[in-house]
Amino acid sequence: MKKIIILLLIIVLLPTLLVLSACKKKADPAPDPTDDNYRVFYQIFVGSFSDSDGDGIGDLRGIINRMDYINDGDINSGKSLGVQGLWLSPIFESPTYHKYDVTDYYAIDYDFGTEEDLKELVELCHSRNVKVILDLVLNHTATSNEWFKEFRKARQNGDEDNPYYDYYTCVTAAQRVSGRAYYPIPSTQWYYEGNFESGMPELNYDSDTVRAEAVKIAKYYLDMGIDGFRFDAVKYIYYNDTTSSVNFWKWYMDELKAINPDIYTVGECWSPDSEILKYYPALNCFAFSAGTDDRGKIASAVRNNDMETYANYVSNIQASIREANPEGMFIPFLTNHDNNRAAGFLEVANGNAYMAANLLIMTPGSPFIYYGEEIGMKGTRNGNTDANRRLAMLWGDLDPVEDPAGAIFNIKYQINGTVASQLEDKNSLLNHYSKLINIRVRYPEIARGTYTVLEMPQETMCAFKVDYNGSIIAIIHNNSTEAVTINLPEGFTQLCEVIGLNKAKISRGQLKIGGQTSVIVK
Repeated sequence: MKKIIILLLIIVLLPTLLVLSACKKKADPAPDPTDDNYRVFYQIFVGSFSDSDGDGIGDLRGIINRMDYINDGDINSGKSLGVQGLWLSPIFESPTYHKYDVTDYYAIDYDFGTEEDLKELVELCHSRNVKVILDLVLNHTATSNEWFKEFRKARQNGDEDNPYYDYYTCVTAAQRVSGRAYYPIPSTQWYYEGNFESGMPELNYDSDTVRAEAVKIAKYYLDMGIDGFRFDAVKYIYYNDTTSSVNFWKWYMDELKAINPDIYTVGECWSPDSEILKYYPALNCFAFSAGTDDRGKIASAVRNNDMETYANYVSNIQASIREANPEGMFIPFLTNHDNNRAAGFLEVANGNAYMAANLLIMTPGSPFIYYGEEIGMKGTRNGNTDANRRLAMLWGDLDPVEDPAGAIFNIKYQINGTVASQLEDKNSLLNHYSKLINIRVRYPEIARGTYTVLEMPQETMCAFKVDYNGSIIAIIHNNSTEAVTINLPEGFTQLCEVIGLNKAKISRGQLKIGGQTSVIVK
C-alpha cells in the first residue's frame, strides 16, 4: 500500500519537479556576470556621496569605505546593491563643486583625494568585478586652465608660434555664428566660444595638437586601470554639426580602442533618438527618450499604463541600435545629475518606483542607476542651480557628507527613508533593486538577448520573448494594481522568477500575476 501511495505522489508531483528542475540552472547561486560590458552601472556624484575626512565633501576614500554597500563581491549575499560598474562624476582639478570645468586633467581635485586613492578604488572594484568609468569633459575646460591662459596670452600678443594659439575655438566679430555664445578676449579683435557659459571655453578640435592631447589624457587613465569613460556633451564638439562631431568620435574611439579594445564608453547626446543613433557607429549613447523626466518612456509606461508603447520602444530601439552598430548597446536610465530626481514623479508608496525599477533593470543593454535612486531620494532644481538634484546621500548613519553649495531642498520632503532603514526592511525599494540586479546577473538573456514584443490582452501589461544564443525566456510585466490571469504565451510553461509587490503562479496553462509584479517564464 505504501508503495502505491509513493508512486501516486511521484506521478502527481512530477510536473512540478520538472518545472523546478528546468529553472534550477538559472535560479541557483551564480558568480558575477561574464566579463563583458553588459552591466548595471551606478552613477556617483562624488562630492555628495560619502565623506571620509569630515570636511562635508564626498571623496574617493568615501566611495572606498562604501564598497560593501555598492558591491560586496558576492552577488548572492543580499547585503549589497550588486552593481557591476561605477560612473564617477568629474574628479579632476576644477574651481566648481560640480567639476565640469577642468583646470588640470592630470590632477585629482584636492577635495576628492589623491591619485593613490583613485588607484586603490579601481583595484578594489576590479577585485569584485566592478568596472570604473570616469566622466571626461572634452568639449571645454575652465578659464583657469593653463591651456586657456596661454591661449589668451598668445592671442593678445599675436604670437602664432605659441603652441596654444589655436587651442580654443576663436573668431573675429564678423565670423561669429548666430545661435552660439562668444566672449571677447580683452585688448584683441578675438572672441572665444563658450556655449555653456563664459567660464567654459570650447576646445578647438580642428587642431591636431588638441586632438593628440585628448588621446593623451584618456591613455593616462586607461594605463592606470580605468575601464573607460562617460563623455560629456558629445554633440558640442562641433556645435550644430552632427557629421563633424560624429567623425571626431569615430576617430577618437579608434584611438582609444587601440589602447584598450575592451574599453567601456557612453556618450551624452541629449537629443531625440534620430540624432543619437547617428553617433552609434562611434560609441554607445544614453537613451534620453527612456528617462530624463516623467515624460520618459519608462515613467510614462508606469504612470499612464502606456505599457505597449514602452514594449514597442524597447524592441524598436534595440533593432535600430544594432542596425547602426551590431555591437551597440541600449543604455537606459531614469534620471541623472542634470534631471529632477525620479522619486518626485515615481512614488515609492504607490508602487510606481518598484515597477519603474523592473522596467529599467529587466531590459537589454547596460542600465544606469543614479545614486540615491535606489532608496527613493528626492530633489528638484531650484533657481539657476542643479544642486538640489545632487544632494548628500541619505545614509542614515554618521556620514558627515553635506549638500552642495546652493542646495535648498527641505529635508522634510525626504519621506522614503535612508540606506540604514531600508536595509532592515526586506520589502524596501533598496532591497528590491538588489534582488532585481541579482536576477539580471543570473539570466544573461536579459542583458544580451534579442527582444521581441509579445501581445498582451491588457494595456496594463507588456511582455517580451528574449532570445540569447538559442536560450529563450519571456519577461512579463503587470503594471496594474490588481492580479491578472492570462494564457501563457505559446511554448512557455515554467515560472522561474517573480519580482515585484505581489506573487504569481501557473495553473493549467494560465499565469496569474499579481499587481505591480514581473515574472520570467521559460
